[in-house]
Amino acid sequence: MNIMYLLIPIAIVFSGLAIWGFFWSVNSGQYDDLESPAHSILYDDDEHLIPDDAKQAPVKPQDKSE
Repeated sequence: MNIMYLLIPIAIVFSGLAIWGFFWSVNSGQYDDLESPAHSILYDDDEHLIPDDAKQAPVKPQDKSE
């Protein structure tokens, strides 16, 4: 039973640190943009890894004014 006098204050301190850490991360902007990192994986940023002879020529849009 004497261990409870030690464990309860430690639990309160850890809970306080967790709450402080959460509010710090919200105030510092950690949760401002949750969608961009998930979409960034879809963008091609490996153009420099493709050999020059394997690259395709960009397709030019056709003129629709005819």
